[in-house]
Amino acid sequence: MRTIDLESLKIFRTVVDEGGVIRAANKLNRVQSNVTARIRQLEEHLGARLFRREGRSIRLSAEGHTLLAYADRLLRLADEAVNEMRTGKPKGVFRLGALESTAGSRLAPILSRYHSLYPNVVVELSTGTTGALLTRVLNFELEAAFVSEPFTAPNLESRAVFDERLVLITPKSIGTVSGPADIGRSTLIAFAQGCSYRKRIEEWLGSANVMPERVLEFASYQAMIACVAAGTGFAVVPKATLEALRAIQGVRQHALPKRYSHNRTHLVWNGDPSPSLRSLLALLPGIAE
Repeated sequence: MRTIDLESLKIFRTVVDEGGVIRAANKLNRVQSNVTARIRQLEEHLGARLFRREGRSIRLSAEGHTLLAYADRLLRLADEAVNEMRTGKPKGVFRLGALESTAGSRLAPILSRYHSLYPNVVVELSTGTTGALLTRVLNFELEAAFVSEPFTAPNLESRAVFDERLVLITPKSIGTVSGPADIGRSTLIAFAQGCSYRKRIEEWLGSANVMPERVLEFASYQAMIACVAAGTGFAVVPKATLEALRAIQGVRQHALPKRYSHNRTHLVWNGDPSPSLRSLLALLPGIAE
């Protein structure tokens, strides 16, 4: 069976990046008919249409999106192989994912050190919930990601890298909170579903059959903490994030039972680590499992 050649994948990738055949041909210094022919040959070989035409523009088909994930991975591996043979040093784009809390409170010194050691690597950092990041790593959209317990990803490699302590935060007007019942039917302020920390607080509430009156979803800890400080509701955040944002004075902290407060952040990846990922792993702290 004839395999897909890397040049065809490069042409396909360029058509996607440039948004059309004409611009891709200019970028590749090829005639338009050659680019069109190579795309048609690729479609015939795969037995699937990779693009759908919409008026004067084109967009990826479902099959095209599937191929794109593999094309990115194969082209990256090819570049890594050449670079490894020539220099042995990481180079190129390194797509990394992280929880917003990890990005804000843990990664700055590590990525600064990484950049000084490997200036030829461009780190593209994306943030999201644990659920969203795991999906992107499984689909090879991200090479690796920092995610939080609890999560299930049997097909991924993982390594625990940070210990986190979660704290419950409420407005200053709230006194001692010794259990979920003291929260009453207040408003839970959290990230969207898929957030591991949200799962922790919902488990804690559920242990006493307490349900929040409503849930307000935010996309940043700054907004969540400001909302709590304004008296809107309660939230759970990593203590390190609260300190990094210098937001301790605006809210009241409450300890959670160890089962819910002690957490770990893991780095997860799919398959054998690239030179860029191996270099990052060498800089990360190791904690006992």
